[in-house]
Amino acid sequence: MLETPKKVREIYEDIQKKLFYMIPEKWDELYLYSSVIERFGNVETGELFFYYIPKGILRKNPINVYEIPNKFNLEETQYLRLVEILYDKIKELHRIYKKIEKGNTWSNLTISIKNMKFTVEYNYEDLQNSEFDSLQRHIIWRSKYLGMGFEKVGKAEREVLNKYSIQLDEERTEKYEENIYINDIKNLVDYSTEDYETADNVEYVATKDTKKRKNQIISFSEDE
Repeated sequence: MLETPKKVREIYEDIQKKLFYMIPEKWDELYLYSSVIERFGNVETGELFFYYIPKGILRKNPINVYEIPNKFNLEETQYLRLVEILYDKIKELHRIYKKIEKGNTWSNLTISIKNMKFTVEYNYEDLQNSEFDSLQRHIIWRSKYLGMGFEKVGKAEREVLNKYSIQLDEERTEKYEENIYINDIKNLVDYSTEDYETADNVEYVATKDTKKRKNQIISFSEDE
């Protein structure tokens, strides 16, 4: 991966702001996974999910982004629109690196925010021909980044982790890291639950009329 251009740095900053905005409580760590797969006709599909660790000695269980609307009584449809906008930013990042690396660029990334460090790990594996499906990759990713290993999962998930553990990981990866400088970044709790407010041209309002989405993966396609 070549030297980080200015436009990429701007996208990193925008992603950070969106993530800080989307989490309506104090937190210590955050881990995000996203993939971008180019299919026939330049159609971009993929997925995005992230987990954060709430702040506090006794609150170490990771919270899935798709649990947030139910957990904080937020309007689900509008919150998921924020997730879609975040994914659009990931796709924009992918297009930039596709030009920089002349087409042979990363297929998925992991973003982590911890101890005031912003880290991006790019992975170049061939997801279209992977022997692991989306759900299995989610299990593997959670084991690696959230510590949800053999002792914390069921039999089917252990089988996936066993299969992965005997694979020789020869995939190319690249890593970027920078300090985070927080400068007046708002989050959802700054806004009224009765009045509409805007964030990056998205109207947002909280409500008690929500549905529960636990341990969910949202996939995106060009038509969405």
